[in-house]
Formats: sequence, structure tokens, C-alpha cells
Amino acid sequence: MKKLSGLFAALLFTAVNASASQKIISFEHAYKGGAIDKSIAGIGGRVTKKFDVIDALVAVFPDNIKDASIYSLPGVTNVDEDRYIRWIESAPASMNSVPLPTVESALRMIRSGEGWAAPVFGEIKAETDPAVKEIPWGVKRVNASAAWDYTAGQGVKVAVIDTGIDYTHPDLAPVYKGGYNAVTPGGTPMDDQGHGTHVSGTVAAAQDLKGVVGVAPKVDLYVVKVLDKNGSGQYSWIVDGIEWAIKNNIKVINMSLGGRTGTDALAQVMKKAKEAGIAVVCAAGNDSGPVNYPAKYPEAIAVSASDSGDKLASFSSKGPEIVVIAPGVSVYSTKKGGGYTSMSGTSMASPHVAGLAALAVGAGADTPDKVRAALKNAATPLPGLKPTDQGAGMVDAFKLVR
Repeated sequence: MKKLSGLFAALLFTAVNASASQKIISFEHAYKGGAIDKSIAGIGGRVTKKFDVIDALVAVFPDNIKDASIYSLPGVTNVDEDRYIRWIESAPASMNSVPLPTVESALRMIRSGEGWAAPVFGEIKAETDPAVKEIPWGVKRVNASAAWDYTAGQGVKVAVIDTGIDYTHPDLAPVYKGGYNAVTPGGTPMDDQGHGTHVSGTVAAAQDLKGVVGVAPKVDLYVVKVLDKNGSGQYSWIVDGIEWAIKNNIKVINMSLGGRTGTDALAQVMKKAKEAGIAVVCAAGNDSGPVNYPAKYPEAIAVSASDSGDKLASFSSKGPEIVVIAPGVSVYSTKKGGGYTSMSGTSMASPHVAGLAALAVGAGADTPDKVRAALKNAATPLPGLKPTDQGAGMVDAFKLVR
């Protein structure tokens, strides 16, 4: 038994050290194929993953091989550590309840008769129409239902790149069309964390007069699992997931995930996604600081988070990269294992905009630049917020499609 335990410990130690030496290597296109593989093998490295769309690969090296040795190989242009990090962070616990509205917003709602679907008003004015009751406050705030007679995203291929999805959920099964697992290639994209299922509901939960409905309830929803049960993943998994979306003709990507730093390969694949005609919508981050990656890349449609009083959520990252703002506090959506729950974060704001982007595509915006322009043109700045807080403002789906 002691010998077996010692063997297990040795194998575990080897595995940990191998992952610590895993690199993402970018190289000149002329070296794609066998040439770069042979060079890597020549210094003791082993290629474990080749990317198709970008000129990069993943390789494992012995601990004694330093980056300088890899850079010395013919054609190598960049070397990044393929780090395993946590890509999703929950908003502070205090943000898990909807804040009371300001006096001004309450008076505006009384005068207009709008906005009563927000959870904070559930005890004041009960909704009796199932079609109205089904709409969460955030989906109502972006006026999604006003677009549905014109387009609900029919036929638009949307990919949620996240922790996966509970594709058996009754509100998601009707729109789910398949996906990919970058964490365990060959496995299904079943969600073992919950984040991706919640995000997916805000994008595309089916309109069935039960549960919740998403912003674009008739899209073709694909889900790419790039994060594990801890909400963590390697940079190469993210790149692999975006490549899958490119190769499968996806039109809108949602990435409710973020890290403090990027990599050359991630920058490359974001450019390729835009060139392939994909509108890439990304959460800004939940650290109240600068916008995270990949939202920070110029190809991204970066989204900050608002509360039900149209204020910037206290946790929301911000900066000049923000394109629009969307509801991100106590967003009610689908839950792993069935049922529904509320979550807060720019992770919850981003899928509102991904759904709006799908509506824009359904209305004829056929390039990422046209989608971005349509979102900005349909947005109204929120009073008291700076452009670095909200970009162009809150999008109105009616303006977006009409």
C-alpha cells in the first residue's frame, strides 16, 4: 500500500510540474506544420495541441527549458505560459439583492407604468399575464419583447463560451443545438458549475409562458465548455473554444469571463473571430477596476453592469473600452439542475447584449462592425454615468430592429 501511495504521489507531482511548464507558442505562418514541431521536439518539448485558425500551438517542456530557449527556435514569435486561472468571479454578496430604486426612477415608473417586472416591485404590483410574468426585469429593461414581432433571432447561431450548459433544462432544451467541450475533448458541454446555464437563459431561454424568457428566444444556441467545475480554465481552452465557434459559422459569441492579462494567441483568435463575421460580446469584469481580457481587446463588445435604478453596479469594471451597459444585478435566469435563480455580475449583463446582438443580426446587421454600430445607435446614455461607465448607454431593442 505504501509503494502504491508513493507511486501515486510521484505521478501527481509529475503532472503538476508538467502543467506548470505548458506554453502557448505563436510562430510565423511559414513554419506551420512539421517544421515547428521538430524544433520543439529538438529541445525536449512535446506538442499537445495545435490550433487551426491561428498560428499557435500548445507544448509541454521540461522545467529546465526556459522561454529564451523557445524564443531561439526558428519562426517563434511569442511564448506565453498556458496558465490555469479562475475566469469567473461572483459579484459581492451585497449585490445579490436588487437595490431599492431612486425616488426619481420610482416616480418615472409610476408615471409611465413601466418597469414593474423588476423583482423589487414583486409585492407592489403582481403580474397576472403569464407572457409578462415570464420576462425577467433585465430582459424587460432592454425592451426585448418589442422586437419579437420583427425578429426573435430566428436562425441566428449564438455560442455561449462558458462552463457549459444544462441542456436538459426545459427552458433551454428547445433552443439548444449542440456544442463542444474544450476542457475534456470528446465530452459533452454539460454544465458542472452553473454559470453557463444561467448566462444561456438570459440570452435565449425559450418563450413558453413558464419560467423565464431570454432576450432572443428563437436563436440556435450552441454552448462551448471552456471552464471546469471551479469556473477555472487554461488560456488554451478559451482559444480552442473561440476557434470552434469560428469553424462552425457562429454569428454571435458571449463570453461572460475575464482575466487580468491576455496572451498573443487570445489576441490572434479574437481578430480571426471578427474576420469570420462574429460579433464577440464580453463581460467587462467584476473588480471595479479596468476592463478585463478578453473584453479589453478592440474586437470585443465590452459590457458593463447596471442595477434596477439605472446606476452603475458597484462591482462593475469600467474604462474607455465599454461599448454599452446592461442589467447585471439580481438577474433571474435558468439554474443548473432545473429551476431558476438570481445572480449578479457583468457576467449577467453581457448575455443581455449578446441576445441584443442576435436581434441585430436577425434585423440585417451582417458584420461585427454593423452589429456594434446598431447597438450603439439604439442606446440611450443613463443620467449621471460617464462614457467610461456605460459606453453609449442602455440599448432599446425596439430601436435596434426598427
